[in-house]
Amino acid sequence: MMTKYPIGHIRRTVSCLVILQTAFLLAGCTSKPADNNKNSLSESRMDATSNDGFVPLFNGKDFNDWELLLRNGSTSEIKKVYTIGEDGILHFFRDLPENSGSTTRINAFHGVMVTKKSYSMYHLKFEFKWGKKPVNNFHQFQYDAGVFYQIEEVKVFPIGLQYQIRYNHLEDTNHVGDFWAAGTTMQWYSEDGNTFKLPSKGGVKQPLKEGEHRAVSGASFHGLDDEWNQCEIIVMGDEYVIHKLNGSIVNMATDLRNDKGPIALEAETVEIFWKNIQIKEFEEPISMQKFLGEG
Repeated sequence: MMTKYPIGHIRRTVSCLVILQTAFLLAGCTSKPADNNKNSLSESRMDATSNDGFVPLFNGKDFNDWELLLRNGSTSEIKKVYTIGEDGILHFFRDLPENSGSTTRINAFHGVMVTKKSYSMYHLKFEFKWGKKPVNNFHQFQYDAGVFYQIEEVKVFPIGLQYQIRYNHLEDTNHVGDFWAAGTTMQWYSEDGNTFKLPSKGGVKQPLKEGEHRAVSGASFHGLDDEWNQCEIIVMGDEYVIHKLNGSIVNMATDLRNDKGPIALEAETVEIFWKNIQIKEFEEPISMQKFLGEG
């Protein structure tokens, strides 16, 4: 037997159904689909001229993505060399006594903090400032550290190119931004054979050699004023690399011997602090002229 309802009840029911259906349709039109690629690597690989796309290379919390090495140190000593402050700032040699590697255990605490991943084409940014505590061969090289990249062999110290971080306080001479070609080579450019000069400004190819390749003279830098230096390394496989210091291009090379490798922060002579270590990777090569402002 069919149940009978009053006409008014039927009209109210139909109206409710129409309202619900309209609400569902509107929700479907205005809602955004889920972004399943929000944290994907491809999103971080953006145009070179953009300020976006950088991701932390060091997370400020732990060393899970890094390998910590010392020349001649124990596990407990490694923990004293590589430390993280409450603010996420890296602090090298914080818990070692002064001149620990300058007496009976000469240079035992030379080390590197190396990424477990290799990189090829990228833009690396980081900041550093000097501490005051000498540890290893300070009398030879004063304030000395660096960042290795395109590493061919991981060890203390690696074979590869280095963004030199050094300050000679005895002569008030800056070496931040110099190349140190550690067991490797690249094509470097200079006018006088002593300091870098862009090819467009008169720099010419120099004979291939290992070791030091000085950055331009007169670059702005912070020595022992407790201020942070802002550094950049732009490397495109084995094609070219550019060094920047506090916003200025200070060095460049082409025809690198190795096209990829891990990245390593060096612990060498003296206490040093690092922060804001971030990287942007590129899927395709980008013209050097875009970074030099010549194209």
